[in-house]
Amino acid sequence: MWVAAALLVVVVGSVAFNFLTPWWFGEVASNWGSIDDTVLLTFWVCGVVFILVGLLLVFSVYKYRFRQGARAQYEPENTRLELWLTVGTTLGVVAMLGPGLFVWDEFIRVPADATEMEVFGEQWRWRYRLPGTDGKLGTTDIGNISTRNPFGLNDDDPNGLDDVLIQSAEIHIPVNVPVKALLRSKDVLHDFFVPQFRAKMDLVPGMVTYFWFTPTKLGEFEILCAEYCGSSHYLMRGVVHVDRPKEYELWLQSQPTYAEMIAGSRPSSRDITTGRNVAETNGCLACHSLDGSQVVGPTWQGLWGRSERLVDGSVVTVDEAYVRESIINPSVKIVDGFAPVMLSYDLPESDIQALLAFVRSTEGGVAGTDRIPECKDC
Repeated sequence: MWVAAALLVVVVGSVAFNFLTPWWFGEVASNWGSIDDTVLLTFWVCGVVFILVGLLLVFSVYKYRFRQGARAQYEPENTRLELWLTVGTTLGVVAMLGPGLFVWDEFIRVPADATEMEVFGEQWRWRYRLPGTDGKLGTTDIGNISTRNPFGLNDDDPNGLDDVLIQSAEIHIPVNVPVKALLRSKDVLHDFFVPQFRAKMDLVPGMVTYFWFTPTKLGEFEILCAEYCGSSHYLMRGVVHVDRPKEYELWLQSQPTYAEMIAGSRPSSRDITTGRNVAETNGCLACHSLDGSQVVGPTWQGLWGRSERLVDGSVVTVDEAYVRESIINPSVKIVDGFAPVMLSYDLPESDIQALLAFVRSTEGGVAGTDRIPECKDC
């Protein structure tokens, strides 16, 4: 008797928890509310089956409980029962999978007026590429990837020169404009997922996958990697900003193109501002000046791309690899004339990218004989 009562409590409690739980879907911010509908339909079908099976167990345990002298009736087959179970199971499966097929058909049919956005994933960060004024993304080859060419663009493809390259983990898109996300991975399997958009897709090494969505709400939404991709998988996050069209255009105009990156002309103004904040927050500017004066460490005026002699007599050119190494392991390369006093900093990848943009923005300054910074406190 107590077993039947316990089973009944489980059934009733599960149903009550489903309706009273504080944990539920967040607000949808794209056109894919139909994905929520298919999930809810699955919940209802599975919920009805769960209740029926649970109540059947309660009834069976109670009705056929042990009684002294009672004997069970042997019935190896029941055609009527098997028919009902087969038909009911078939209808339940069709009810769950059928609507999903219609949603999937819409999911893979990208509108003709959709804008393109490339999402490039690697352990453990996101990068983005947008078409330039020609409206076309340039072709790529994974073999071309380097510090100079982080997306692997083909230099002989003129369509790629005006591509807008976003090196930070944040991306902006205009509201109410359909977007086709082209997905590439540099190393392992990743998954680009914005929970409020509902839609997501794997980034598969060696191929380009895609999905599309239309953002419908203004705001900032977190980007997650929804596929376990290594030890720092949990850090692979970003932010998508859904802007009004004019705000989006202003942001887009401040981003560097591939041609500008090759020429070293400019990082984005947003990244420069963010990088300065990172430098101030982590105490970099307490030891490195921006006006050419010497403090504890070398000045940061006119830094990027210059050569500097190290204490071992070798010469290094300041680039992304050098600055990154100086942040993570500053004692490896010490600039001649300065003491190895900097501590190692374990900064998030987004902060490092912003800091690189800020340091790079000092290129071509009026520092005269200023040295390249070893980034002793950044």
